[in-house]
Amino acid sequence: MATADHSVLHVLTGYRPKTTAECADVKRVRDVIEAGAPWDRTSPLHITASALIVHPDSGRVLLRWHQRHQSWLLVGGHGDPSEHDPLAIALREGREETGLPDLAPWPDAEVRHLVIVPVPANSREPAHEHADVRFVLATGAPEAVRPENPDAPLRWLTPDEARMAITEANILDTLSRVEPLLTR
Repeated sequence: MATADHSVLHVLTGYRPKTTAECADVKRVRDVIEAGAPWDRTSPLHITASALIVHPDSGRVLLRWHQRHQSWLLVGGHGDPSEHDPLAIALREGREETGLPDLAPWPDAEVRHLVIVPVPANSREPAHEHADVRFVLATGAPEAVRPENPDAPLRWLTPDEARMAITEANILDTLSRVEPLLTR
């Protein structure tokens, strides 16, 4: 196993899947790491990293419109060629997609959800799967949010409003895991 892949295993250490399906997803992620090149975008299953951004003071969450999927999703995506740390990838993607300069893991740097999601084919790539490692990131300056482009608007929502906007079951699952943290 490549040394760079140890960071993925490190963030999964101590992670406790909550469902049978998630146990199977974690096993598949460990298998893809053992096979080598878990970040390779040409592989049918590869790792991505994302985050639900929160503003703890208001209890709101930030969702991003994804034109390709026609739905409100989390921020995140693929690692760049030299990146292998899922948290660092989620932080970079979060900053790029929201313009928020102060993003930080919240309330800690633990993985909150790991899920394998199908990605439909498009003109550039065949159908494949993302093994998405999900975190929670917080900002203290929600008013500083700026979409990276006009086709990717951002919305601050209460958890109840977010549940109404989200159409993807796996995103609702992530929200359900984060919401109790906001009410502490």
